[in-house]
Amino acid sequence: MDFSTIQINEKLGVLLTKYDDFLNEHIIPLEQEAVYGSFKAALPKLNALRDLAKKEGLFAPHLSINDGGIGLSLTDFARVSEILGKSPLGHFIFNCQAPDIGNMELMHQFASKELQEKYLNPLQRGEIRSCFAMTEPQHAGSNPKHLSTTAVRVGDEYIINGHKWFTSSADGAAFTIVMAVTDSENPNPYQRASMILVPLENPGYRLVRNIPIMGDVGEDYMSHAEVKFEDCKVPASNLIGKEGGGFALAQERLGPGRIHHCMRWIGICERAIDLMCRRALSRELDPGRPLSGQQTIQNWIAEAVAGVKAARMLVLMTAHRIENEGAKAAKTDISTIKFFVSDILMNTLDKAIQTHGALGITDDTILSFWYRHERGARIYDGPDEVHKSVLARETLKKYVQTGN
Repeated sequence: MDFSTIQINEKLGVLLTKYDDFLNEHIIPLEQEAVYGSFKAALPKLNALRDLAKKEGLFAPHLSINDGGIGLSLTDFARVSEILGKSPLGHFIFNCQAPDIGNMELMHQFASKELQEKYLNPLQRGEIRSCFAMTEPQHAGSNPKHLSTTAVRVGDEYIINGHKWFTSSADGAAFTIVMAVTDSENPNPYQRASMILVPLENPGYRLVRNIPIMGDVGEDYMSHAEVKFEDCKVPASNLIGKEGGGFALAQERLGPGRIHHCMRWIGICERAIDLMCRRALSRELDPGRPLSGQQTIQNWIAEAVAGVKAARMLVLMTAHRIENEGAKAAKTDISTIKFFVSDILMNTLDKAIQTHGALGITDDTILSFWYRHERGARIYDGPDEVHKSVLARETLKKYVQTGN
């Protein structure tokens, strides 16, 4: 690989500085109010920051210039994503948050012009939000072939019935993209399901609850919802891509999505390391004897910094490969970064909390929020164990093929 392709050029460097300044000046000061307080109550202030981001030419960095964005490549956007990951509000302010960014990418490639005009365009402008309904409470998420939600075509409509949960950010969303079985008899299990857009102002859709995450019930964008579809009728034209193509679309969506997640996790690590270092220097065991002088603390800091450097390089190399060869060619690389970076994330957060002592488990810092909400990093988008199996199987194939 040519390492010059992942160096920060002057133009990107200026842009990254602007994002970092915006984050520190405007976004981080709102965290206590919007993250630990009421997100909905803080929305007027957050939306004002979104408008400011537009005025400063920083909005939607992942979109093309024609679509109202900056037009960054996946690799360059990964750098931006790392900075925005330093706050739970970062990606939301710039309209590149999950699950919306994945839905934007999916609809841009596969949705009809009608769906793009009605739903994608306002989503890209930040006028509405969306969600993605795939995981079901009665089935293991690690086996996405096993779905009970069905979409039966009757004339010019699909009638959807099913139960989903961890439909992130459903509270306040305008529409969802739901994965549902459209051909249960297909001999190929990977061609049984489809993706269908469902407007949420629909009498057949019901938000059951926002699921508490280790005791923390989020709202609006910060929520993870349990939802039901009960004789939910939508036009057949709301199908995205081809009928039976749901799993292929899911892979298209998840490849770049894991780049976004991993770089966001690295941003979280950077903020955690910053907090850890500041705490180590300011907290004294005795007068004139700061925590930073303890070898154990020094080891934690060194290990965290080294882990982040390794993770960043691995993710950027994977992003570069996706750009040049496609997500399919980067399959094992994508699996590798998923479990490797999530492990770095959780270890870094744990050591940062430990360095803070009792303060670390309070809501006086952002660490406790991340410790609760980012524990899911080892579970969503495929549990780490599944991704480790992917890498191990591909590695073992080389030995089977050579007979050594």
